[in-house]
Amino acid sequence: MYRTSGSISSVLGAFHMAEVSMRYSLFVPRLYNLALSLGFEKGKIMPSRAFCSDESQGYPIILIAKHFGTFPFNHGRVGGIVATDRHGPHAHHGKDLIIVQASHVGYDPQTGSFGIYRRLQTEHQEDSTSCGKICGAIDWYLHEYEFAKQNIFLTTDGKDHLVIIDNQLLHTERDEGLLLKLERLINLDDHGTPMPKQCLSTSKVFKASSVLESYLDNYEWKAEYKDPIGEHLHPDLFFYRRDVSQHAEGGDHLEPNLLEVMPYVVTSKWPALTAAQANTQVEFDRAYRTIIKEPAYQGKKLLFIAGLNVDISPQPGQFFPLTKFIPWAAYYQDEQGKQQTWEQTDLFEQLIAQSTENSDQIDMETAIEIMGNVDEIKLPF
Repeated sequence: MYRTSGSISSVLGAFHMAEVSMRYSLFVPRLYNLALSLGFEKGKIMPSRAFCSDESQGYPIILIAKHFGTFPFNHGRVGGIVATDRHGPHAHHGKDLIIVQASHVGYDPQTGSFGIYRRLQTEHQEDSTSCGKICGAIDWYLHEYEFAKQNIFLTTDGKDHLVIIDNQLLHTERDEGLLLKLERLINLDDHGTPMPKQCLSTSKVFKASSVLESYLDNYEWKAEYKDPIGEHLHPDLFFYRRDVSQHAEGGDHLEPNLLEVMPYVVTSKWPALTAAQANTQVEFDRAYRTIIKEPAYQGKKLLFIAGLNVDISPQPGQFFPLTKFIPWAAYYQDEQGKQQTWEQTDLFEQLIAQSTENSDQIDMETAIEIMGNVDEIKLPF
């Protein structure tokens, strides 16, 4: 989990996007060939996927089955959370093991918007949020941010730059809500206590801090009217407090993953994309630590890759999304216990060096036809 605002912004900034993205139809054969280059045995590889349960994740699953010759083990919970209690069963289902973890986000190419996906099976093929779990988790935080943006005002008395803050936002002992880092917004006295210049009916007026003034270096302070702070409410100026379940991999597991990074999520251009990116980063770190401690994985080849699935809404005539994979990091171990962690650049270079041709892939139509034509086996009921 991220601990300081500096580390949050630097870690999020380390996640490159466009330059490392690739179609799933290219990623999966590269992944297969990467496994072979590491000594994984053909026909003995058990892939596993930790994806959300959305139907948009079906196309990647089909491609994994096609190239690895088996349906992948299910390692995922809604939202792209890794079910770490399934490590043991996964280990028992194959000689060599692969895990692909990916949070996902929808993309509408017509509007250029992330967080939206066209549901073909709805009555009118409506667009809806995607990932719905991630969008649902951040919705409360977005509303809190919108309230703060519209209830903090900037003005000047001709002498000082002033900040007018709604009284609710000044209640720092609240159990839940968006809480301001007042020491970065306004001037405090020598004891760290806010000292208002004026008390109004529902708000208080303070002198702006030098930190806030530095963020608003090019801002035109006006005396004629008060201007909502709006998009100038920088993520370093607030944090969130909320009572969410800390139960590992429970229904609310996603929110603890995002709580510290949430100011950067709600202030980003595409909150759903930033949240999915952050969740992938947190889940890789968390799941990696459980994998290296799992007794059932000892003495086995294992490759764990984390990334982001971008589901591009199907266009007319398409049945599936044009899903792209953005790799983040990977962990590899061999039978002797040698371990390697690959950062994003290392992982991308490993993948891009592999061929996109796979002579071992199966013809899904032929495989289904064979199963439909074999003699029926009667069950002994």
